[in-house]
Amino acid sequence: MPALLLAVVAACAPRREPPAPPPPPPVEAPKPTEPAREARHQVAILVPLSGANAAVGQSLANAANLALADARSERVRLTSYDTAAPGGAAAATARALGEGAKLILGPLLAADVAAARSMAGARGVPILAFSNDRAVAGGNVFLLGFQPDQSVERVVAFARRQGAERFAALVPNGTYGERAAVAFTRAVEANGGRVVAVASFARVREQLPAAARRVSGYDARLKAGRAGNPAPPAFQALLIADSGAIAGAFLPSLQKFGAAPPAVMLLGTELWNAEPGITKVPALHGAYFAAVPDTRFRTFEARYRARFGGAPSRLASLAYDATLLAIGLADRWPMDAPFPQQLLADPRGFAGVDGIFRFRGNIAERGLEVQRVTAGGFETASPAPSSF
Repeated sequence: MPALLLAVVAACAPRREPPAPPPPPPVEAPKPTEPAREARHQVAILVPLSGANAAVGQSLANAANLALADARSERVRLTSYDTAAPGGAAAATARALGEGAKLILGPLLAADVAAARSMAGARGVPILAFSNDRAVAGGNVFLLGFQPDQSVERVVAFARRQGAERFAALVPNGTYGERAAVAFTRAVEANGGRVVAVASFARVREQLPAAARRVSGYDARLKAGRAGNPAPPAFQALLIADSGAIAGAFLPSLQKFGAAPPAVMLLGTELWNAEPGITKVPALHGAYFAAVPDTRFRTFEARYRARFGGAPSRLASLAYDATLLAIGLADRWPMDAPFPQQLLADPRGFAGVDGIFRFRGNIAERGLEVQRVTAGGFETASPAPSSF
């Protein structure tokens, strides 16, 4: 086709408009900048949140969170880990350390403390354990649990000041009884008294009368008496180093063998403090025991009930006080740095729900009060010190 014809055809063809450009992409409104979260110290609490000890463990976790709320701390972040979940305390510890914990509160049981200590120690992470087993203390492990030897020492010293010179004790078989017996002997001797008898027993109700007869020296007293009447017991104060329930079970036999109040001053241990029901046992009225003071615990208990709707375990104060300790030291704990373990050695100690305490040899030394069992409850016979 000639070039001219091509030009004419092209001129007669319909004109095609160029395609419209695509619309511009929508412009998103700028998102408000989120304020940076303030850095906080990572603290873990390791407690049994399932299994047989779940009720105590949950009470401990609740108390720790209550302390955090009461202190209104913005410096500490607390996370709970279940030591009764699959893998036990070792798995809970590994998870806590993996998530950045620089301080561990708990565990509760001595076996769980043993499972956690080497793993935490390798990371330079201290453990404030709720156990009272001295065997697991040392290194990076500090014990907050109530110590029976401190209770025994305090109540023996009190009895000695009340005029008792000769002492006897009933102690259960096992580690607790062995420790109580050693503490009892040392305390009596340190306070210028004399140990007359120590008898051990199995926690079997049928065997308690025989133990009561042995410690009372009844057979020898019967021979030394006149007209079939036994001589008075050789001791003025008797320690029953076990629960209040066991002490109550001993009383009928002790009365039978003439070694019960009012002839003998009856002494107990810190275990009695968790047994308000013993005030309903008339034969225990007038008995003494040493324990942490209860005044602040009653206030704590009321706040706990208001927040969680139930009564706390008596051990819950350990978690509350441990959390307060961590919060109190937060300002002297550089962010993202290991917990400054040396701060725990402050000889002035610390204060909490359970009164004053300080760490001596990685074990909490506490200021204890002596309480007397009465029909109306426990009364303070000798107040706890306010400072060391």
